[in-house]
Formats: sequence, structure tokens, C-alpha cells
Amino acid sequence: MQDVSSPAILTTGPGRTPADLLGRLRARGDGDPVTHVERVPSRVGVPAPWPDWAPAELRAAFARRGVIAPWRHQAEAAGLAHDGRHVVVATGTASGKSLAYQLPALATLLADPRATVLYLAPTKALAADQLRAVAALELEGVRPACYDGDTPRAEREWIRRHSRFVLTNPDMLHHGILPGHAQWSGFLRRLTYVVIDECHTYRGVFGSHVAHVLRRLRRQCARFGRTPVFVLASATSGDPAAAAGRLTGLPVTAVTEDTSPRGGVTFALWEPPLLPHSSPAAADDLVQARRSALRETADLLADTVAEGVRTIAFVRSRRGAEVVAANARRALDEAVPGLGDRVAAYRAGYLREERRELERALLHGDLLGLASTNALELGVDLIGLDAVLICGYPGTRASLWQQAGRAGRSGQEALAVLVARDDPLDTYLVHHPEALFGRPVEATVLDPANPYVLGPQLACAAVEAPLTPADLALFGEGAKEAVDALVEAGALRQRPTGWYWRHRERPEVDLRGEGGAPVCVVEAATGRLLGTVDGGSSHFLLHTGAVYLHQGVSYVVDSLDLADGCALVHAEEPDWSTHARDVTSLSVVSVRSYTDAGPVGLFLGDVDVTSQVVSYQRRRIASGEVIDTRPLDLPARELRTVAVWFTLSPESLARAGVDAADVPGALHAAEHAAIGLLPLMATCDRWDIGGLSTAAHPDTEAPTVFVYDGHPGGAGFAERAYGTAAGWLRATRDAIAECGCESGCPSCVQSPKCGNGNNPLSKADAVRVLDVVLANLPR
Repeated sequence: MQDVSSPAILTTGPGRTPADLLGRLRARGDGDPVTHVERVPSRVGVPAPWPDWAPAELRAAFARRGVIAPWRHQAEAAGLAHDGRHVVVATGTASGKSLAYQLPALATLLADPRATVLYLAPTKALAADQLRAVAALELEGVRPACYDGDTPRAEREWIRRHSRFVLTNPDMLHHGILPGHAQWSGFLRRLTYVVIDECHTYRGVFGSHVAHVLRRLRRQCARFGRTPVFVLASATSGDPAAAAGRLTGLPVTAVTEDTSPRGGVTFALWEPPLLPHSSPAAADDLVQARRSALRETADLLADTVAEGVRTIAFVRSRRGAEVVAANARRALDEAVPGLGDRVAAYRAGYLREERRELERALLHGDLLGLASTNALELGVDLIGLDAVLICGYPGTRASLWQQAGRAGRSGQEALAVLVARDDPLDTYLVHHPEALFGRPVEATVLDPANPYVLGPQLACAAVEAPLTPADLALFGEGAKEAVDALVEAGALRQRPTGWYWRHRERPEVDLRGEGGAPVCVVEAATGRLLGTVDGGSSHFLLHTGAVYLHQGVSYVVDSLDLADGCALVHAEEPDWSTHARDVTSLSVVSVRSYTDAGPVGLFLGDVDVTSQVVSYQRRRIASGEVIDTRPLDLPARELRTVAVWFTLSPESLARAGVDAADVPGALHAAEHAAIGLLPLMATCDRWDIGGLSTAAHPDTEAPTVFVYDGHPGGAGFAERAYGTAAGWLRATRDAIAECGCESGCPSCVQSPKCGNGNNPLSKADAVRVLDVVLANLPR
């Protein structure tokens, strides 16, 4: 490694191309970890003239920011919005989608001194970034302002009264603006445009909730006689017009041809090497483990920073981001003392001041490397980044390209590296690049008719104003049944003028399906608030004895108080990590659809899932050795959701050569691999879904494998799995059969979240099970 005094750009100087950098990274160890290199060519932009309706003042402001003319797709989308058409612009990362909505919105604000605009982003960081962009135009009278959970109380009244371009998120719209619609009446009665940025992120249960929050917004605007135009921005996605239509409940026109210029991208698929058999982590000769993707990513991050290459590493979990940053800092400081200070972690759960300082340091070049969760995946303008490391497939091709597109802005060449985890899907992808490159990205899956979403959202709407029969049409399919259920439960009272909310307090509705209010992490000795963890993850991350990481500092949890939403911790640097284990039971409630395939049955239906975190393992950090398993006393959690499952007759398994004693291990292995491969077919990752297998389930009376959505009421993933079952299970079978291990490993049938410690598992019999299913299932 070498010292660097200033960041370098990959395209300057001899030997500084992405391909050259990749060559140096590949040469640093034994063997070649790269399984495939894809060259994404550069592209020339297609400009368009400014529209006649764009005022000279606005054109001049854009010109001062370096925008001489719009690209053709920007002008097309802006023109549709200006003409009153709802529009979604679905083009690639860094294609300038912001201008497509800024142009009509700001033109209207300048032409009509009373008009207002509402901008919605899925993250606070993105809203703050867009605020900087709009404020930098220095347009008189626009008065842009962020209104979110970080906004000081003293500023909120001024924003409600005076801001004409309010930037917020769906959570604040749901919790603050719509419940306080009387205070926002002046803003809402003049609302002209609603901008929904990065709308492809609104999927699953979260997307279904946001769909109804937008219908509630439309309802309040209609009460003031307003019908704002919706302008949506999305990464490239399958059928963006239909997805945007489901989200807003309106007819939406899509603009999908990307006419912006783009620098070339060198995209490498990287499989960490196998650990030598002499390694303690690979002591079992039958299961030779691979080097951790976290450790591999940390080393790559350290190497690129030492080269002077500004790099962001995307890591799937909060804890993983902390580990990658800490290991990269340690490696850099060993080579050049002090160089590690130019690497940091960024994730949700940090306090506002920490997030803003990290964003500033990255934008100004004080930081050369950042390990981030997907909190920075979206359109935050990370100027000058040269390389992106992606630690583990992020779950969808849309997210993969969104993350890869964070580098190479301003048209320069860029390097992107996908570092595979020891996981069935990641292993499959790095050896089947055709599944990533040259294929369309996924369609966004959301289901506004989900009764677990629709009922609570109708309750929220009733608090804001009594529901009427006309409102039921606005909220769509299932609304009347949901209202009847709320009346029967005593939540609504029907009067001649509509349905009225009966309680004093508002209903508690969690948009993001994270399992309740966040849990505060507090340092016991000082009372200092370190950060927060969402309620749904607290059982796994903040149980008594858990190791919690925050900006490279390690803490151990002393106690978790779920009632008060608080975990007390103390600073400690143990040489072990903690891994929670849970147990799950499942019962079938009803069958929605069924395919009879002789000895095989394929089902889609509603199920009840009960899960409980019962213990945790302590493992040596250096070797992965299990030190001990300690019991936990945490409450069980119950979930009514949607599942896909298949059954097999015992006779068909026997004919396939699966002995009765091996059936549990065969089904268990097939279940793990099927969960790992489902993200190929649905817009989810394996942490969105769960599974259960049994040699004789009481409800099916047959050997059965279940895969279910991990969200109340379902998120659309099980339906997608049912509809593509043959393709999904074929990929699952191939991933297991093609893995080079002898008896099963994390690359094929072992699961990182198995509550049974990955026991029993039978790799060979899992292939036989899937062969039986595929031989009988209709294609």
C-alpha cells in the first residue's frame, strides 16, 4: 500500500484505467478470484432544446450549474408533466432524472407565486441532497426546505407557512403532514406537483403502505379542490408505468429511453478464494469454507483507498458495514499510520449529526472510502467516486445497477466489483453472468389490496376525515370489506354521512413493516444515545449478550427492555461475535391456488407462522469456532402471511432413492437453496422471506417445503414464486448440483439464518427431491 495526499481519478495518468486497477487487485493473492468481467460501453448523450415554457430565469440558473441543455428524455418527461400528465421517468443511474421533475415544478413555482410542490424521497439523505441541489439554483421565492424527523421544532411552523418546495419522506407524510392537514391547508390547497423520487424502492409491504398514503394525500387535496400532477423517478425497472400506476392509483405515462451520456463501466464478478484446509475455519475436510465476503471487501476497500481511488463499498447489513470499515481502517493504519482515518462506515441508526458530517466529508473528499448500507444506494450525488464494491448480491438487479452506478459520475470511467458471499444465489450468479447482464431488471411488486395494509390505512384516513362511499373507490379493491371489518371490530361507526373513527388516539401504523417502534441503544455508564435499531431486528441484534458495533467501536448488550424500547450496552472488545438462533412453527390457514402434479402438489395460500429467538451462539472472530450456545427468554412473534409450498408423496421419494431417514435433511437442504434462489424471480432478498420443511406436516400429511413472505399479509413474493415455480426450482436444483462441495456448504444448501444450525442437511438428496418436483410440475 502507498500513502496518498489527494484523491486520484482513474482516467488520469498512465495505468489508471479501471481495467488496470482491476488487474492489480486480481494479482494480490494466489489464484484468480474473478469469474467474469463485463464491459459496459460508454454512450453519447442526445440533447434537446429547452421547452418554450421554461422561463429564462430558470434556464440561466441551470446554466450556472453547468446544464446547458436537457437530454431528450428529460425534456420529454418534463413536457408531459407540464401538460398535466402523470409521468414516470425510468432511466439509468446518473441519467439526470432530477432535472425531469425540477424543470416543470420550478417553472410553475416561478410562473405562479402561489403554487407549491411536494417532494417525497425514501431516505432522509436523498431529500437532503435534493435540497442542496434546488437551493443551489438560487431561485427567488421558491424557499425549499426539508421537513422530516430531523427538522427542529422551531423551524416547522415557518416551513408550513412559507416554504413552496417541501422535501420530505412517506413516513413524515403519514405521521405528520396528513394528520395535521388543517395546519397544512394553505400548502395543500395550492399543491401543483407531487414528486416521488426513486419510486422503485416502494415495493412489498412498504410499497403497499405508501400507495395508500398517496391515496390519502390525493383525498385531502381533492377536499381543497386540487388534483396535483404526479411525477415519478425510478431506476430502470420492468413495466414502470404499471408499477407507478399501482403506487399512485392513477394512469401514468412512462419515459424509458435513456439519452444521457455515460462513461464506460468495467464490472467484475469476484468469488473469494477457498480457505486452506489447514485453516481452523476449514477444519472439516468435507466442507471447505470460502473467505468471508466481508473480509474480502474490507481488503479491497483498503487497497483501492491506498491507490488513491475514491471508493464506496455497499454492505447488506448495518453490522457488516461496521465490520468492513473497521477492518479496512486497521489494514490502512498498519501500512501508513493515519490513513485509516479516511475510511468510515455509514448506515441507518446513526444520529443526524453523524450522518450529515459523513455526507459532507465524502462530498468534500475528506473521506476516500466509505462502507455503507443501501442508505446511500439512492440518488445522492456522490461526485467523483471511481469505484464501487458490492459485498453480496443486493437482492435485485435494479439495486445492483443502482449501486454500481454510484461511481463514474460526470462521465468518467468506473470500476464495479460484485464480491460474492458464500451463499447459493451469489455463487450461482458469479458462475452464471447471463443471469445478471443483458437481462431486464425486475418489475416492482406491491399489493395495495393486502388487508393487513388496507385496513390500518383506512383507519388512518378516517381519523383525517370521515370515510365516504366515494373514498372506497379511491382506495380500491377490498376497501368495502376492510371498512366492514373495522366497523365490526368497533374501530369505525357508520353514520348517514359516512364512517367515523371511534377512538381518541390515532392508530399505530408502521409503514416499513419493521416490527414496531425503534429500540434506542444507550451506553449504560454515561446515558449517551448511540443510535437506534428497528423493532423487528431488536431480538436478533440487541438481545442480552449481543455484540453491537457503532463506528468501529464494539459494545456488549447488558439488557434489552422491549417495553421501554431501550437496550443498555457497555464498551467492550471481545474476541467473539454473536449469532441469534430461532425456532419456527407454521400452520396452514387456507389455500388460494393449487396445482395437482401427480405425486407432487404445488400450493399458494395463507399461513400462520410463530417464531421465537431462543438462544445465541458465541463464535471466535478469528476462526469461526463456536465457543458456546446460551439460552434467551424472548417473547414469541406471530405472523399471518402468504406462502408457497410443495408436497411430495413418500412413494415418489422412495423411487427417487431418498431413504425415509434422509427425507428431513433432503427437504431442509432444498428449502434453504430455494429461499436463496427466489430473488432471481422476485424483487426480494432472502431476508424478506422465510421457510420451513418437514417430513410429515400435520396440515398436508406429506413431506412438505414451505417458503413464506416475512411480512404481515404477504408482500407479493410467494405469489411470484408460485407463478414461476418451474424456473425458480430449476435454478435451485442447478445451483445445488453445480456446487463443487461434497456434502453441502454455504454456497449451496447452508443458510446464514437457519434456526437449527444447518442440521440436518443432505445435498445429494435435495437434488433428488427437486428432480422429482421438476419431472412432474408443468413448465
